[in-house]
Amino acid sequence: MFNRVPWTEMLRSAVGTPKSARLLDSSPRSRVWRVRLTDRRLVIVKRIADGGDPGADAHTRFAREVAGLRLAGRASGPAVAPAVLATDLSSRVMVLEHVDDLGRTDDWMPGYAEALARLHALTGPADAGTLPAWSGPTTTDAESFLSLARALDVPVPSRVPEELAGLLERLDPAPHHALLHGDPCPGNDLRTADGVRFVDFERASLGNGLIELAYFRMGFPTCRCAMSVTAAPLAEVENVYRTHWRGLTGKDVPGDLADACVGWLIQGDALVERARRGTVDHLARVPAGDFRWGHVSARERLVHRLGVVAGMTRDHDRLHAVGSLSSALAGRLLEHRPKLRPLPPQDARPW
Repeated sequence: MFNRVPWTEMLRSAVGTPKSARLLDSSPRSRVWRVRLTDRRLVIVKRIADGGDPGADAHTRFAREVAGLRLAGRASGPAVAPAVLATDLSSRVMVLEHVDDLGRTDDWMPGYAEALARLHALTGPADAGTLPAWSGPTTTDAESFLSLARALDVPVPSRVPEELAGLLERLDPAPHHALLHGDPCPGNDLRTADGVRFVDFERASLGNGLIELAYFRMGFPTCRCAMSVTAAPLAEVENVYRTHWRGLTGKDVPGDLADACVGWLIQGDALVERARRGTVDHLARVPAGDFRWGHVSARERLVHRLGVVAGMTRDHDRLHAVGSLSSALAGRLLEHRPKLRPLPPQDARPW
């Protein structure tokens, strides 16, 4: 049966014999079960399914997740991901440590930021090639952003194309080797007595950790549950992240957080769920009509990101013109759609 836990002889010899199993909620890209073994241990079984991701086939996603989890398993002290107990490549099944999630807490972000810094600090130049390099915005994304301004009749300052070209160069992942989760969304983090552990590493990569630190400012751009983090909590979580990174590496976080935020802004694929990414120019859809992902619309996500970038780059030497354009675009969208709502606050995250 399709819902039956896929337990092969290889897994039986490595882990044990299943006694009972419960199918859990998961994305269309996988099937996940909580399995009780005959020796009473609980484990998690995950099978990577065909389809659901236009950017990678099932075997590639399986290999990527296993590699990411094994790199995450290097953590000394509290773990930052479940341990990999066994894998079966032929059936694309992995058996993972079962982690008890303590559930809801109002002050969830500092622990999340600490675990994110610890995850990012686990890898370095010697790990090049163990995972794909982070795939960021392209010249096509930059041109789509400029086309959006033209479609909305917003003048483009003359320096914007030059600033965007420089941004793409600075976002080159080649010099950076932080272990990026790839989709560190609320719901992909489990709160335990020892700290946060991340799950679902199907998009793990190597790059600059600021790409994921930017999630707090940019409303969690790859996540269904977009939300806004206000000034005081934002300052706290960014300080937590930078402090733990410095303590683990002996260095300050490299790069410019404003660059990472603009990188998310100009990617139209960050307005839609994964199955729809890479299919059309989603920024080009914005002038013609709004569209939803979860409870938040594309225009609402975009106005939030435009406002963040405008505020961050007001006095920025290399992104000032991009910031001016962002401010004008946000104003134009709100002028035509005054009922667009702000993103919900950080305490509105799902559990």
